[in-house]
Amino acid sequence: MATVQFFNQFPCKTRVQTSANSKSTPKPPPLVPMTTLTRRQLFSPGEFAVSRAGFRVRVIDADDEGGSALLIAEEAIESVEETEALKRSLVDSLYGTDRGLSASSETRAEIGDLITQLESKNPTPAPTEALFLLNGKWILAYTSFVGLFPLLSRGIVPLVKVDEISQTIDSDNFTVENSVLFAGPLATTSISTNAKFEIRSPKRVQIKFEEGVIGTPQLTDSIEIPEYVEFLGQKIDLTPIRGLLTSVQDTASSVARTISSQPPLKFSLPGDNAQSWLLTTYLDKDIRISRGDGGSVFVLIKEGSPLLNP
Repeated sequence: MATVQFFNQFPCKTRVQTSANSKSTPKPPPLVPMTTLTRRQLFSPGEFAVSRAGFRVRVIDADDEGGSALLIAEEAIESVEETEALKRSLVDSLYGTDRGLSASSETRAEIGDLITQLESKNPTPAPTEALFLLNGKWILAYTSFVGLFPLLSRGIVPLVKVDEISQTIDSDNFTVENSVLFAGPLATTSISTNAKFEIRSPKRVQIKFEEGVIGTPQLTDSIEIPEYVEFLGQKIDLTPIRGLLTSVQDTASSVARTISSQPPLKFSLPGDNAQSWLLTTYLDKDIRISRGDGGSVFVLIKEGSPLLNP
């Protein structure tokens, strides 16, 4: 998606109309320094120049065509600013929802409205024709897919939480990897699925899952035993058994080191659940909004995007 800063990287050369008998070349019209965009009421025949902080446009044309080009530039700036504001509002509304699990009905309605507004401003109407934008790792920030809620629920397994859910797209090889990263007090591990995708329309891809992979556990650098854990809505104080837990922790660390040296475990996926499709309704360098075959919506943020740092 074009941004205001993007235009500023391109040098603009000015061409001025001159008569055939002219012996000297007129100087190009200077940029008008302004902190906010304003419009000159009168233009010299065939030329105008405007300036804005972070954005410059210089157009050389005749008569009223210059005014039309300036209006287009103003509208482009306004559209970019509105889209950026919508993106920030959407990301802000996702804060504290635990990827949608703990969102209230009012918050869900607000998020749904912002998603609809953003989809109407989609700068990439044919995402499958812009695979370079789809390519890379995308972090799940929100979903309405209820099938993921049991996985996201806290307290199902004490001391273990879902640390990250991501989707990595390799547009060169037409592959997709969906991954869930689990974090515990001793180690982290992941469960992922590998799939191939086929382009079916400018917005839609068909996905065929091939295998699942249980990643090799990776030892946590520093292990801290919490004062309490929450299980089935009850807080359990761990202070009285901290010494016992330390002994168990040492034993578990030894076992984890042994497991960490093993290769990932791969398994096949049942044929009935091995296919799906995905519709991308908004795509730029920061955010991707997709809708699944069950009507669920997914909001993903590109790895490395400043939107991941609220």
